[in-house]
This record gives sequence, structure tokens and C-alpha cells, in this order.
Amino acid sequence: MTPPENKNIIEERKELIKEVLQAYPEKAAKKREKHLNVYEEGKSDCGVKSNIKSLPGVMTARGCAYAGSKGVVWGPIKDMIHISHGPVGCGYWSWSGRRNYYIGTTGVDTFGTMHFTSDFQERDIVFGGDKKLLKLIQELEVLFPLSRGVSIQSECPIGLIGDDIEAVAKKAAKEINKPVVPVRCEGFRGVSQSLGHHIANDMIRDWVFPRADQAKKDGTLKFESTPYDVAIIGDYNIGGDAWASRILLEEIGLRVVAQWSGDGTINEMLMTPNVKMNLIHCYRSMNYISRHMEEKYGIPWLEYNFFGPTKIAESLREIASKFDSKIQENAEKVIAKYQPTMDAIVAKYRPRLEGKTVAMMVGGLRPRHVVPAFQDLGMKMIGTGYEFAHNDDYKRTTHYIENGTIVYDDVTAYEFEEFVKALKPDLIASGVKEKYVFQKMGLPFRQMHSWDYSGPYHGYDGFAIFARDMDLALNSPTWGLIGAPWNKNTKAKAKAAV
Repeated sequence: MTPPENKNIIEERKELIKEVLQAYPEKAAKKREKHLNVYEEGKSDCGVKSNIKSLPGVMTARGCAYAGSKGVVWGPIKDMIHISHGPVGCGYWSWSGRRNYYIGTTGVDTFGTMHFTSDFQERDIVFGGDKKLLKLIQELEVLFPLSRGVSIQSECPIGLIGDDIEAVAKKAAKEINKPVVPVRCEGFRGVSQSLGHHIANDMIRDWVFPRADQAKKDGTLKFESTPYDVAIIGDYNIGGDAWASRILLEEIGLRVVAQWSGDGTINEMLMTPNVKMNLIHCYRSMNYISRHMEEKYGIPWLEYNFFGPTKIAESLREIASKFDSKIQENAEKVIAKYQPTMDAIVAKYRPRLEGKTVAMMVGGLRPRHVVPAFQDLGMKMIGTGYEFAHNDDYKRTTHYIENGTIVYDDVTAYEFEEFVKALKPDLIASGVKEKYVFQKMGLPFRQMHSWDYSGPYHGYDGFAIFARDMDLALNSPTWGLIGAPWNKNTKAKAKAAV
């Protein structure tokens, strides 16, 4: 058990939460109170409620179900065309921001950064968009004949007017002889983007895997199995993350048959039910399909963490333990090979970062998985939380955080700012919505959704970049010219004293 720096830290931070909640009306404070807590070491849960709709009237950073499907699960499948079915705005303003790197020729055999929309108008709302959608798919087939399939990502109006996108998908699939997958991920579904992940996973189950099953039955699915076949599930290749992870898995002797959805293909999806193990990085977005493959195909899955040398080594050993002695020995060799490089990175950056504190708020897995990478550099997490996590995410978070860490679910803009003012972290690690607010407060910030246009952060290659970026963020001389608001009086007094 890690001894608390201050015996009263739990009580003090719980009191802080109460003070912050006082700004709300009584009913609102009562609702938000369930989502905020202080982690007490030894407990199996962070004690916060999650996956509940946001409080009306507050600023939340959550995405919608459409964002969860198009932006996360389906959008990065590079050789498919993903149609944003509905008004142009949702797709236009939500795409090309996540930096899902891919290999290929854009507009020829890959389409990751392109935006396709049915561009709904008033007449489509009145008369329906089925015919328009079918015509769009037919035109796209003429324009991009090397595409390997189509997904239809429904925006809000489609669910409200009742378009039959499933019928269109079946008809179009026969016409173009390619998979056409309808995804009912209208933004109003669920309380956050999380339901969009689930719906998108279900569509892979219902519209992709049956094709793989049939092809296997017909003998047309060409696949030569080996004992070391694995799939990387839930890595979106932000800044090249999946590539940095894949290098390590292949170095220990595993054969990565598929990686999705970052830099992934529809054919890799079709091959996945044949692997020996699914390795899942973003648990929140892809645990559904991994569980399905375990139940239907008997494929075990394992959540791993490739942030920071400590967790990379632990994960490599855990993955290798599921295979034979050859893979286990290879894992030890790979860990030993990279250890001197990691030691040099830590020796260079840790003295510059030791003792610095961090407050984090991101989506997905990062509020827990990145914590050990900060700890490898001597940094300390004092607050963390998710945008759209479920209770099992918070239980997993207890494995990573220390006594007294404030945990906040779907934290509002007001709450996050008040926590930061009170805790005075040295670094904020959050999303682009928060970036400029805290930078204007004079606080170092790293955008942890897409690595602030840097990366990768996964794997040994990624840790070198992560350490450099944290040093750049914290030790830039720029901050000496601004200063946090709470330090202004101190500086003024010091200047007056001189």
C-alpha cells in the first residue's frame, strides 16, 4: 500500500468535491455527486457512477453514437467507403481529426481521409433518402472501383424518418458484389459515443463475420493457419500506434493476421475469426466483438497495455505466457534488447520531470493505461477520469492509480477547471476542447486524444516520443512568460519584496 503523502488527503479531496458541487442547484449537485469520488487504496472500485446521460445545461466533452461508430470503429477501415448518411455537417465536422495513419493511395485503394455523405436536404427528410442512398452507392462504385466495400453510418434524421437502410444495403451489396454494411448509429442513441462502439461491433458480428463463415464453408476463404496467429483489436493507429505495437508482437514471433481498425482492411476483419488469440488495446470500444469471437469461435482475448516500458514488459510477458517457450524466450530477448534504450530515455528525461503532477481526462482507455508511462518518468497522477466509460473501466482503473487520486466521470467543464485550480497540477492531459482553456490559464497541456499532432505513443518507439513531448510541454520557456493565475499574487509579492 502506497503511504499517502498527507494522512488527510482523502478527507481534503472529498471536501474539495463538496465545495465544487455547491455551485450547482441542489438537484443537480445530487446527480453530479455520484460521478465524483476520491480513490481509497485497497478498494476494488473507484466509487463513481458512469454511463449515465449528461446533466442538462452543463458543458460535456462527450461524443455521440455516430461518432463512436464512424469516428472510431468503422472509419479507420481504410479500404472501405464509409458514407455519412444524413446532413453534411455531422460527417464534415467530425472527420479527419484523429490521425488514423494508413498505407495506401488515397482515392484509389484507400479512403481514410475522404468524406462521403448523402447530403440530406429538406426534401429528403420529407420523402425519404433510400433512393438517394442507393444511387450514391452506385455512383461511388463507378468512381472508386477498387474500394472493397461500403458502410452506411446513419446520422440522427435517418432514425427519425425511418429509412430502410438495411434493405438498401442488401440490394446494393448484390449489385456491386461487395459488403455493404448498414449501421444504425444515429447520434441520439444512448448517452454517449459508447453505444456507437457497441452498435458498430454488432454490425461486424451480423454483416461481416457471416460472410467469413460462408466463405470458410465454401472453401473460398484462403487462410493457412499457424500456432502464432493473433489479431490486434482496438488500436486505431493514431500517429502510428498500431505500427509501433505490431513491431513488438512480430519481434517476439507472433504473426499479426489482422489489426483493426487502424490501417485495417475488410479482408483482415474476415480473417480474424481464424486467429489463436485477440489482443485488445482499447477495451471500451472493442470488448463486445472480442467477447463474441470468444463465445462463437472459442478465441480467447487479452487486454494489454503498451504505454511505457514497465507495462510494455509486463504485457509482452503476459501475452507470451499464452504461447509456447519459444515465444516466451523471444519476449525476454525483446525486452532485454530495448531495455538499454529505455534506461537512457528515463535517465535523460526523469530528472526534468520527477515529481511533476498530472490531471487527466480523456475517453477510451487512456485515463488508466497512460498512468504507468507517466510514472516511468517520475510523474504523479492526481486526478483522472473518462468521458464515456462504464463501471468495468473504473474497476480496471484501480489497478493503476494511487491513494487519494480524484476520479471524475463525464466531468463538466466547470468541475474540471475548479479541480485544476485547487489541485494545481503541473500538466493537464486531456482533449482539444480543454486544450486552449488551460493553456490560457498558463498551464502546460498535452492533447491526449490524438497526441497533439505527435506520436506514436505506443510501444518502445512511442515511449521515446512520449517522454520528449512531456518534457517539451512542461519545460518550455514559454510558461515562464505567462504563469498560472494562482501564482500571480505570489510572483507580485516576491517582486515587491525584492
